[in-house]
Amino acid sequence: MRKLLFQGLFRQPLTEQAPRPDDAALAELGAMVGRTARRRLGRSLSIREVDAGSCNGCELEIHALSNAYYDVERFGIRFVASPRHADVLLVTGPVTKNMREALERTYHATPDPKWVVAVGDCARDGGCFAGSYAVVGGVSAVVPVDLHIPGCPPSPMAILRGLIGLLEAVDADVAAK
Repeated sequence: MRKLLFQGLFRQPLTEQAPRPDDAALAELGAMVGRTARRRLGRSLSIREVDAGSCNGCELEIHALSNAYYDVERFGIRFVASPRHADVLLVTGPVTKNMREALERTYHATPDPKWVVAVGDCARDGGCFAGSYAVVGGVSAVVPVDLHIPGCPPSPMAILRGLIGLLEAVDADVAAK
Protein backbone atom coordinates (compact mmCIF):
# COMPACT_ATOMS: atom_id res chain seq x y z
CA MET A 1 0.00 0.00 0.00
CA ARG A 2 2.81 2.35 0.90
CA LYS A 3 4.54 1.65 -2.41
CA LEU A 4 1.39 2.58 -4.38
CA LEU A 5 0.99 5.76 -2.40
CA PHE A 6 4.54 6.90 -3.19
CA GLN A 7 4.14 6.01 -6.86
CA GLY A 8 1.00 8.11 -7.01
CA LEU A 9 2.75 11.07 -5.45
CA PHE A 10 5.68 11.13 -7.87
CA ARG A 11 4.14 9.98 -11.16
CA GLN A 12 2.68 12.51 -13.60
CA PRO A 13 -1.01 12.09 -14.49
CA LEU A 14 -1.72 10.08 -17.62
CA THR A 15 -4.16 12.53 -19.20
CA GLU A 16 -3.99 14.45 -22.42
CA GLN A 17 -4.79 18.09 -22.88
CA ALA A 18 -8.17 18.72 -24.44
CA PRO A 19 -8.09 20.27 -27.90
CA ARG A 20 -8.63 24.02 -27.88
CA PRO A 21 -12.04 24.83 -29.33
CA ASP A 22 -12.29 27.81 -31.62
CA ASP A 23 -13.69 30.69 -29.54
CA ALA A 24 -14.55 32.77 -32.62
CA ALA A 25 -16.51 29.92 -34.20
CA LEU A 26 -18.53 29.45 -31.01
CA ALA A 27 -19.34 33.16 -30.77
CA GLU A 28 -20.38 33.29 -34.41
CA LEU A 29 -22.48 30.14 -34.14
CA GLY A 30 -24.22 31.31 -30.97
CA ALA A 31 -24.92 34.77 -32.34
CA MET A 32 -26.42 33.19 -35.48
CA VAL A 33 -28.77 31.04 -33.36
CA GLY A 34 -29.83 34.12 -31.37
CA ARG A 35 -30.49 36.22 -34.49
CA THR A 36 -32.41 33.44 -36.22
CA ALA A 37 -34.54 32.77 -33.12
CA ARG A 38 -35.37 36.43 -32.69
CA ARG A 39 -36.25 36.79 -36.39
CA ARG A 40 -38.46 33.69 -36.34
CA LEU A 41 -39.97 33.89 -32.86
CA GLY A 42 -39.49 37.53 -31.93
CA ARG A 43 -37.77 36.44 -28.73
CA SER A 44 -35.24 33.98 -27.36
CA LEU A 45 -35.47 30.25 -27.96
CA SER A 46 -36.82 28.18 -25.05
CA ILE A 47 -35.83 24.53 -24.85
CA ARG A 48 -37.23 21.72 -22.71
CA GLU A 49 -34.86 18.76 -22.53
CA VAL A 50 -36.46 15.32 -22.14
CA ASP A 51 -34.47 12.19 -21.31
CA ALA A 52 -36.55 9.34 -22.72
CA GLY A 53 -34.24 6.61 -21.42
CA SER A 54 -30.70 7.40 -22.52
CA CYS A 55 -27.29 6.48 -21.12
CA ASN A 56 -26.73 10.19 -20.19
CA GLY A 57 -23.98 10.76 -22.75
CA CYS A 58 -26.12 13.21 -24.71
CA GLU A 59 -27.28 14.90 -21.50
CA LEU A 60 -23.69 15.65 -20.55
CA GLU A 61 -23.16 17.40 -23.89
CA ILE A 62 -26.46 19.29 -23.56
CA HIS A 63 -25.54 20.37 -20.02
CA ALA A 64 -22.19 21.56 -21.38
CA LEU A 65 -24.12 24.16 -23.38
CA SER A 66 -24.92 25.89 -20.08
CA ASN A 67 -21.39 25.82 -18.65
CA ALA A 68 -19.12 28.85 -18.48
CA TYR A 69 -17.44 28.14 -21.82
CA TYR A 70 -20.48 27.76 -24.08
CA ASP A 71 -22.92 29.85 -21.99
CA VAL A 72 -25.76 29.72 -24.54
CA GLU A 73 -27.91 32.04 -22.44
CA ARG A 74 -25.84 34.94 -23.78
CA PHE A 75 -27.12 34.06 -27.27
CA GLY A 76 -30.77 33.97 -26.29
CA ILE A 77 -31.14 30.22 -25.78
CA ARG A 78 -32.56 29.15 -22.46
CA PHE A 79 -33.57 25.86 -20.94
CA VAL A 80 -36.95 25.88 -19.22
CA ALA A 81 -38.38 23.57 -16.57
CA SER A 82 -41.90 23.38 -17.97
CA PRO A 83 -42.97 22.24 -21.43
CA ARG A 84 -45.64 24.96 -21.30
CA HIS A 85 -42.87 27.55 -21.72
CA ALA A 86 -40.91 25.70 -24.43
CA ASP A 87 -40.56 26.16 -28.18
CA VAL A 88 -38.35 23.11 -28.72
CA LEU A 89 -38.38 19.66 -27.13
CA LEU A 90 -34.83 18.30 -27.11
CA VAL A 91 -35.28 14.53 -26.68
CA THR A 92 -32.44 12.12 -25.96
CA GLY A 93 -32.22 8.36 -25.81
CA PRO A 94 -34.42 5.57 -27.06
CA VAL A 95 -37.96 5.86 -25.81
CA THR A 96 -38.48 3.26 -23.11
CA LYS A 97 -41.88 1.81 -22.36
CA ASN A 98 -41.86 3.60 -19.01
CA MET A 99 -41.20 6.99 -20.66
CA ARG A 100 -43.59 6.72 -23.61
CA GLU A 101 -46.57 8.27 -21.86
CA ALA A 102 -44.43 10.97 -20.23
CA LEU A 103 -43.00 11.97 -23.62
CA GLU A 104 -46.46 12.07 -25.19
CA ARG A 105 -47.81 14.20 -22.34
CA THR A 106 -44.84 16.56 -22.57
CA TYR A 107 -45.37 16.89 -26.32
CA HIS A 108 -49.06 17.70 -25.89
CA ALA A 109 -48.31 20.19 -23.09
CA THR A 110 -45.95 22.18 -25.33
CA PRO A 111 -47.78 25.05 -27.06
CA ASP A 112 -47.81 25.45 -30.84
CA PRO A 113 -45.66 26.19 -32.76
CA LYS A 114 -43.42 23.49 -31.35
CA TRP A 115 -40.51 21.53 -32.73
CA VAL A 116 -39.05 18.23 -31.65
CA VAL A 117 -35.32 17.59 -31.97
CA ALA A 118 -34.02 14.05 -31.50
CA VAL A 119 -30.45 14.23 -30.15
CA GLY A 120 -28.09 11.30 -30.63
CA ASP A 121 -28.13 8.00 -32.46
CA CYS A 122 -30.34 6.31 -29.85
CA ALA A 123 -33.05 8.93 -30.33
CA ARG A 124 -33.08 8.22 -34.08
CA ASP A 125 -33.74 4.48 -34.06
CA GLY A 126 -33.04 3.12 -30.59
CA GLY A 127 -29.30 2.74 -31.20
CA CYS A 128 -27.66 -0.15 -29.38
CA PHE A 129 -30.82 -0.52 -27.30
CA ALA A 130 -33.05 -1.25 -30.32
CA GLY A 131 -34.89 -4.52 -30.03
CA SER A 132 -34.82 -4.55 -26.26
CA TYR A 133 -37.99 -5.62 -24.49
CA ALA A 134 -37.98 -2.30 -22.60
CA VAL A 135 -37.60 0.01 -25.63
CA VAL A 136 -40.40 1.28 -27.86
CA GLY A 137 -37.94 2.64 -30.45
CA GLY A 138 -36.68 6.03 -31.53
CA VAL A 139 -38.41 9.29 -30.72
CA SER A 140 -40.24 9.31 -34.07
CA ALA A 141 -42.09 6.15 -32.98
CA VAL A 142 -43.88 8.22 -30.33
CA VAL A 143 -43.98 11.88 -31.46
CA PRO A 144 -43.25 13.60 -34.80
CA VAL A 145 -39.60 14.66 -35.10
CA ASP A 146 -38.57 17.83 -36.96
CA LEU A 147 -34.79 17.38 -36.76
CA HIS A 148 -32.30 14.70 -35.86
CA ILE A 149 -28.81 15.58 -34.61
CA PRO A 150 -26.57 12.54 -35.17
CA GLY A 151 -23.73 11.45 -32.92
CA CYS A 152 -23.00 9.27 -29.97
CA PRO A 153 -23.03 11.72 -28.28
CA PRO A 154 -23.11 14.81 -30.51
CA SER A 155 -20.81 17.63 -29.44
CA PRO A 156 -22.23 20.90 -28.06
CA MET A 157 -21.18 22.63 -31.31
CA ALA A 158 -23.11 20.01 -33.33
CA ILE A 159 -26.18 20.63 -31.17
CA LEU A 160 -25.90 24.39 -31.79
CA ARG A 161 -25.51 23.79 -35.55
CA GLY A 162 -28.59 21.58 -35.44
CA LEU A 163 -30.63 24.29 -33.71
CA ILE A 164 -29.55 26.78 -36.39
CA GLY A 165 -30.58 24.30 -39.08
CA LEU A 166 -33.96 23.84 -37.43
CA LEU A 167 -34.61 27.58 -37.14
CA GLU A 168 -33.49 28.24 -40.72
CA ALA A 169 -35.70 25.42 -42.06
CA VAL A 170 -38.68 26.77 -40.12
CA ASP A 171 -37.90 30.30 -41.35
CA ALA A 172 -37.74 29.05 -44.96
CA ASP A 173 -41.09 27.21 -44.56
CA VAL A 174 -42.76 30.36 -43.23
CA ALA A 175 -41.30 32.48 -46.06
CA ALA A 176 -42.57 29.98 -48.65
CA LYS A 177 -46.14 30.15 -47.33
